[in-house]
Amino acid sequence: MDKKDKLLKKAKNNPQGLRFSEFETLLGLCDWIFDHQTGSHRIWYSPTKVRLSIQPTKNGEAKAYQVRQFLSLQD
Repeated sequence: MDKKDKLLKKAKNNPQGLRFSEFETLLGLCDWIFDHQTGSHRIWYSPTKVRLSIQPTKNGEAKAYQVRQFLSLQD
């Protein structure tokens, strides 16, 4: 099982337990493109040009609803 598969499994099993840095790594491994950052909002685009805005929580975790949005777009 490679890193991408491990992070996808972790995201699916526990979206609220994914670190923001892990989420960004997963986006990159899934061929999403980082476009720009405005304040804390980081804008990513999927290979099909779907836009996803993500922000970390204050404790460095990914927001669960944003992880679920990504997973629904990825499937």
